[in-house]
Amino acid sequence: MAAHRRPRKRHAGNGTAARTAVTLTLAGAATATGLGGTGHADPEPTPAQIKAEVDELYREAEAATEQYNGAEEKADAAERRLEDLRDEVARKEQRLNTTREALGSVAAAQYRGGGLDPALQLVLSSDPEQYLRGAALVERAGSRQTAAVGRARTELREIEQLRGAARIELASLRSRRAEAERHRETVTGKLEAARRLLSRLTAEERARLIPGPERATRASGAREGLAASAQAPGPRAAAAVAYAYQKLGSPYVWGATGPNAFDCSGLTQAAYRAAGVSLPRTTYAQIGAGHRVSRSELAPGDLVFFYSGISHVGIYVGDGMMIHAPNPSAPVRLAPVDQMPFAGATRVV
Repeated sequence: MAAHRRPRKRHAGNGTAARTAVTLTLAGAATATGLGGTGHADPEPTPAQIKAEVDELYREAEAATEQYNGAEEKADAAERRLEDLRDEVARKEQRLNTTREALGSVAAAQYRGGGLDPALQLVLSSDPEQYLRGAALVERAGSRQTAAVGRARTELREIEQLRGAARIELASLRSRRAEAERHRETVTGKLEAARRLLSRLTAEERARLIPGPERATRASGAREGLAASAQAPGPRAAAAVAYAYQKLGSPYVWGATGPNAFDCSGLTQAAYRAAGVSLPRTTYAQIGAGHRVSRSELAPGDLVFFYSGISHVGIYVGDGMMIHAPNPSAPVRLAPVDQMPFAGATRVV
């Protein structure tokens, strides 16, 4: 019988009440979020908060810089391997050509003598692979010809293997370059964000919050450098310390390894390069380049590392101090080792 029921009448008041409720809700939301003109915007960050955020951006940029350095190092190695493979292919092709020329001389002599061996006909054909497929005919050639044909077979096979390896290396090179470019974009993005934040500070605030250039410049630090070098455990460590003192005041430039600008691992690599020691490019590789020492055992020339991701490095110079390339806001400078979270130390030599 429900089919005969009349539909219930809708009262106009119900819709009005609903609309009124929604209006009141939106009005309350607008007030709560400031849309109604009576709310409060988020307070501007204090200079100290801006400084903390800038420091974090610099730290993240430095971690990305080390990843970029690592990708570039691997790309450079892949490029060198690719060039070596191409050189080896060229050498083997030259040897193959020499072998074919020798076989051609034999063939010409046979032809003048009244006949051309079928095996040599295949070798001298425009398709040497056809010759290789006709290996059974090689047995009909003389011993010298058989040896030459065998060399040709081996050389062709090796050339194809090298070409395959070169194709793989080329793909690796392209991948490493793309990886480096991604890290480059991350670094530049972080540094640009830091620059925008710093532009919100007045000159007075920046001077108060961000340390100026290290007072110990190359000239004034020479005496301290001699003293620190004298305490180093060996001549190479002493030379690395002396180099670091000479570079005080040099600008920080991400990806730079000297001689006039550095990032953190670029400075330590350059210091030991000047001392005749080859270090890896990145912080996370440099920490494994020597033998580990505890903080209490630190001596001038030791590499000191910071943060859990091993994203920063300096060179210890004694008395709880190090020389490092901090970030774009500060040049190469002296700083206390306890300025950052200590992660470990390595004695290179």
